[in-house]
Amino acid sequence: MADVRFMTLDPGHFHAGLVQKEMYPGVAPRVDVYAPLGADLLAHLARISAFNNRADQPTAWHLEVHTGPDFFERLLAERPGNVVVLSGRNRGKIDRIGRSVAAGLNVLADKPWILRSEDLPGLERALADADAKGVVAYDIMTERFEVTSEIQRALVSDTAISGGIPNGTEDRPSVYMESIHHLMKVVAGAPNIRPAWFFDTAEQGEGMNDIGTHLVDLVQWTLFPQQAIDYKADIKVLSAQQWPTAIAETDFKRVTGSSGFPEALHAKIVNGVLQYDCNTLVTYRVRGVHVTLNVIWDWEAPAGAGDRHYAVYRGAKASIEVRQTKGDRYQTEVYVVPNADQDAATIAAAVEARMAALQADYPGVKAERRGAEVHVVIPDRFRDGHEAHFARVTRNFLKYLKDRSALPSWERPNMVAKYFVTTTGTELSHQSPPTIARRLAPN
Repeated sequence: MADVRFMTLDPGHFHAGLVQKEMYPGVAPRVDVYAPLGADLLAHLARISAFNNRADQPTAWHLEVHTGPDFFERLLAERPGNVVVLSGRNRGKIDRIGRSVAAGLNVLADKPWILRSEDLPGLERALADADAKGVVAYDIMTERFEVTSEIQRALVSDTAISGGIPNGTEDRPSVYMESIHHLMKVVAGAPNIRPAWFFDTAEQGEGMNDIGTHLVDLVQWTLFPQQAIDYKADIKVLSAQQWPTAIAETDFKRVTGSSGFPEALHAKIVNGVLQYDCNTLVTYRVRGVHVTLNVIWDWEAPAGAGDRHYAVYRGAKASIEVRQTKGDRYQTEVYVVPNADQDAATIAAAVEARMAALQADYPGVKAERRGAEVHVVIPDRFRDGHEAHFARVTRNFLKYLKDRSALPSWERPNMVAKYFVTTTGTELSHQSPPTIARRLAPN
């Protein structure tokens, strides 16, 4: 029999399905799904069916579905597997994670695990229980597996290139990230339907709660590799602001497939328009380094564009940037921008030396001069896309199941630190009137 057997719990988000986009050695093809009967469950079953029936490398998952109002209690009582896969409604997610761990089950859960700072003790308790019981509780941080993030990290840590990252200031942070996502997306000619509850921030969370988890995680992972962050000693949240995205009822019907605004959203409707609280800018300090994160949900992307990510680490010698611009066909690219023109040749040589050192992991990656800037040329084979990253995270998780000692000791404190920033920043943003933040990403 296989050593690992998944149990999918209440799959309210398509990320739960992406965990099963491929098969894994040692993982049983049977997966038990425990969920209430409804649109979320049916959408999940359709995704797994599509994976099983695709022409290219079809999967062979066999789903056993268990429905009813007591689905979670049944999972804990019946326990047909040893791994709980969670992705969907975020309010109360940490309680399900904590109870699963307390029952001796491993957990692979999508972000965010918590939405409120008052839930930090529950998060710490769940992670401590996982350590005590020898199980793995792991969050799905896909952006660590994005090739541009991996290369940016290598360049930032190379002081011959970056010169090291100074502390910066609150007005001029040394790290700035801007992440733009879109509520309306058309896939294969049809709108990508979002459940109506997605727009209830008490259920889903705000932008910083959700997307912000990736950004905070990347900052820690890039600036302090393999180092534990103590959120009480190392982090100070300095300022925050928020502002809504306005959604007309006709657009809401289009993106949700519903008949209109549900009652849960009525308090956020002004003159027939939903004021969706989803945009947040937070500035904080981690071990002295000032960081600003700008999370934005726009309605729909311009023609030819999609979700966009901009990240800059402002070093003493050069800035290391990940950007998506029209000039690069909105593909994510890495650039090194010297602070002084007279250093351009020296820094370009240092980037070339770093690319040579990376050949074992990224054969074919190279540096090219574009005026004073250096562009990192990344072969297409390393651009596997967001969906493929879920399989890479899952394979990492399976590795830790086989040998829990391989799970890095810094993962636990850094996860708590990450959620301290996202929850504290979100809450601080509501202590002042809505204010739209300036966008800095190049077009």
